[in-house]
Amino acid sequence: MPELPEVETIVRTLRPKILNACITNSIIYSESPLLPISLDLHTLHGHYVTDVQRRGKLVLLKTETKEQHTSPHATLYMLAHLRMTGALLVKAPTAEPDLHSKLKLDLKAADGAELSLFFEDIRGFGQIYVCTPNKLQAWDFWQSLGPEPLEIGLSEFNDILKSQSSKRIKALLLDQHAIAGLGNIYADESLFAAHIHPMRKASSLTEDERKSLLEAIQSILKLAIEQCGTSVRNYRDANGQTGAFQNSLAVYGQAGKKCPRCGQTLEKIHVAGRGTVICPSCQPL
Repeated sequence: MPELPEVETIVRTLRPKILNACITNSIIYSESPLLPISLDLHTLHGHYVTDVQRRGKLVLLKTETKEQHTSPHATLYMLAHLRMTGALLVKAPTAEPDLHSKLKLDLKAADGAELSLFFEDIRGFGQIYVCTPNKLQAWDFWQSLGPEPLEIGLSEFNDILKSQSSKRIKALLLDQHAIAGLGNIYADESLFAAHIHPMRKASSLTEDERKSLLEAIQSILKLAIEQCGTSVRNYRDANGQTGAFQNSLAVYGQAGKKCPRCGQTLEKIHVAGRGTVICPSCQPL
């Protein structure tokens, strides 16, 4: 957490706030969240934010200077891996850091308005990476990311399952090397929607089940994005607003309650080291 829908919502709420804004200053408040291989934050000073993107669970800020032919760092990326509790929040330039503020970028928007972008992280596992395009492409983690679940077709999805056929299906869905962006919430919801037990091996899924699972993943992710993500703990978008998909959860966090489909009591088990909620009737092993 945040997972793909939450990160996508952060990107969509962040983009109109900071696109074309100039980064004028930066401050690191506490133990630095910068990766050891990262460039210093000050290399971003004077850069303009030209794009805000998502890849898997990463937020990417693309920045460029106006001196493209003279600066060794004319184009840079700032990547934020939010991990468990990371957040990117746009605040007024007078906003003070709080206990969980890790760093701040000061920006000047195209209309002259000033604002601040805070990276906050309660648990402190989030990471920031400032790098050149070449360094980004060479970054092991970037290279290892699997395809986007909203972009793959059934043939590619089948190939992914076949390549890791001995793996439990939930463990495979959580593996960012196999598919980038899914986490505990949307793996549980998708498997329930497809009537598939999370401990089944990928090789055991029939053709119809694989098709049903991919359709469930994509429809649930799209719906969660429409509802601005799931706020079950601390997740907020770039404006500090909560999501609404927690009101649509069928099984995640619902152990002990009645299955919304059959009325059976939902059970909590552990798969791939993660708490997992299933309906023993709708998702037989």
